Amino acid sequence: MSPPLSATERLRIVCRDGVQLGGHFWPSATPPKGFVVINPATGVLARYYHFYASFLAGQGYDVLTYDYRGIGQSRPGRLRGCGYRWRDWGQLDFDAAIRFAAEKRRAGPLLVVGHSVGGFLPGLAEHGFLVDRMLTVGAQYAYWPDYAPKQRLRLFLKWHVAMPALTAVWGYFPGKRLGWLEDLPAGVANEWSFKGRRTEASYPAETRAEVLARFAAFRAPILAVAVTDDELGTLPAIRRTLAYYAGAERQEVLLAPADLDVETIGHFGLFHARFADGFWPATLRWLGDGINPWADPAGL
Repeated sequence: MSPPLSATERLRIVCRDGVQLGGHFWPSATPPKGFVVINPATGVLARYYHFYASFLAGQGYDVLTYDYRGIGQSRPGRLRGCGYRWRDWGQLDFDAAIRFAAEKRRAGPLLVVGHSVGGFLPGLAEHGFLVDRMLTVGAQYAYWPDYAPKQRLRLFLKWHVAMPALTAVWGYFPGKRLGWLEDLPAGVANEWSFKGRRTEASYPAETRAEVLARFAAFRAPILAVAVTDDELGTLPAIRRTLAYYAGAERQEVLLAPADLDVETIGHFGLFHARFADGFWPATLRWLGDGINPWADPAGL
């Protein structure tokens, strides 16, 4: 059974380039323990995380959920030709979200939960230094050799051959009609498809040092969760992401489905309401106290 959703406030967040993002504020009914910003995965609507946001609000946290530009409530009237890029989600969208959270925060630390690319984007933001602690789940930026070996060829053909070809034809990636996540702006799809081993290599040479400096300025402790049956967020993928956060204290956890008494989890599973009685309560120990609950299973 899905947990109940709490009362929310719909809002608009204005980025520094004028783009407005749609989102929801989930207030704690009690004096808040902190403020959590939830960063979605690529092509996933913010509403997928609403049950988890409601859970956090019920546990005493103020929470912000939002859609990146080009997605869901932040989609423009015309996606073709909008010019949005993957990097904009970090440099502009997350940056606006974390500044909004810092201004609206009532009490406690400023926290981030980042799923997939949502765990990589904070390092691109000018104001990433505002974050006090971060939890990532399957955090990666789609470097295809990091995909799970048995699925690597299939995923390469899907995301690095078919996606750019379809994007070239349509002027954006028509993911929704294919059942492959949401539609994506061409700049987002192509940056995913052609991402190399080093993310800064896709930037102009004169800006690469600045990109790395922003990651280095991110000092919040990070707990990075991976699961054994995640074909995208493998251990090599999350370690590639974590390596960019060189100035932060970093811990990693590898969970198997059996650890949570289920048969499968995959890349998206941990934010499903079936984990409301297992994984979700465990995340509170990290968000609230900075304690890795899986390093001390007896403390769960």
